[in-house]
Amino acid sequence: MLTTRVVQDPGDGFRRLPHLETEPPDLRVSFDVLGGGRIRARMSGTSVPALAGTEHRADLIARPDEVQGAAARLCARWRERFVDHQPVDEQGRALPDRRRPFATAADLSGEPEGELRPLVADLVRSGEALLFDTLLRGDDERTVMFRTYLAAALSREGLRVRFDSDLHLPWSLLCTYEESAATAAAGLDVLFARFLGYRHQIEHTGDAYAWIEEPRGAPDLPTVSLNHDVRVGRASRAEEVAKALAEGTACTVRTTYDELVRDLGNPELDEQLMYFWCHGEFVGNPPGPPVLAIRLSDGVLFDGHAVHELRVRYRGSSFRPFVLLNACHAGLTGAGADQAFLGAKLIQHGARGVLGPQIAMPQAFAAEYALEFVTRYLEGAATAGRIVHDLARHFARLYRNPLGCAYGLHCGMDARLDLPRAGEV
Repeated sequence: MLTTRVVQDPGDGFRRLPHLETEPPDLRVSFDVLGGGRIRARMSGTSVPALAGTEHRADLIARPDEVQGAAARLCARWRERFVDHQPVDEQGRALPDRRRPFATAADLSGEPEGELRPLVADLVRSGEALLFDTLLRGDDERTVMFRTYLAAALSREGLRVRFDSDLHLPWSLLCTYEESAATAAAGLDVLFARFLGYRHQIEHTGDAYAWIEEPRGAPDLPTVSLNHDVRVGRASRAEEVAKALAEGTACTVRTTYDELVRDLGNPELDEQLMYFWCHGEFVGNPPGPPVLAIRLSDGVLFDGHAVHELRVRYRGSSFRPFVLLNACHAGLTGAGADQAFLGAKLIQHGARGVLGPQIAMPQAFAAEYALEFVTRYLEGAATAGRIVHDLARHFARLYRNPLGCAYGLHCGMDARLDLPRAGEV
């Protein structure tokens, strides 16, 4: 009888892939970019009629560059039409007592609904057009059927939706399909409910999957970090966010590139929540497209390449944080920029998910959003996907502000803070 010793287990990693390990989403939609610039759409899940032995599929006539261009215009429109909105008098002069009111305050419940409604209606029309009139346009039978089934599924509420897509679009800013006349006449609450981020839990995965590690015990205190530029958001609720992070936790504060590099280069780094509060910008990355980089207080650029360099040797380490990347452009979709590169690298090297704004977010709202998210996530009761969905509705209903829909989740829909159970030590 021969003695056998197994030294490798190549199937173990496959067994622990996220889509096999976690609860399947109610709807999974894929847009694969094929050779020649073609897009193949695929769809499956319990919220669409099952096809015998296969999934819904259609080859689209849209091309990736035009879709990404339309997505960039949509994000720019949110800034130009909503964030930078400036009321004027009869002569077209800016009202001195209302300088960019939607950018300087998070709570818009005191603003005239007659002023808010047409601006939100414009964003809804653009979000609907990107999905149904640009990406899914076409009259062939398969495309029509795909578009019909997807529209029917998205018109429901409360689904868990995964966009496993080569196209990085601002999914939560896209909108359900309605007749154009209905959009023009709709009230503000009806318009808010058209955004996919308001209706559903949404995550984008693409080619970045969080690596599933064996379960381990929760620490005595939640381990968190604040990575920030101390000059950002002084007039906002940023200090309250810092206090929420530090209360009842083991909190590490970093304000410089060297501190961030030092700790990310530590194979034993083990944080459950990493919060970034800083500026973001796109920088050149020849010969490829520009990539997102962030700056802490010392102004040194930090990007996805640095994450890879620091973590590439430590696959399988304890690095498993959920990351709130609260920096301008952190989730921005651009036609010529790899907007997901930093988040994707964090996920590829262990992060459970990355949440960030998909537009240039006003600091007043960004701090308010962070305070709500951090407080809820540290309670350990809800998943990140549930919290993001709840916050989109919270800010729309109470603050009359749609900017909660502008935060996008890259993986992490099922991420939850692990807290010690009763009786554990």
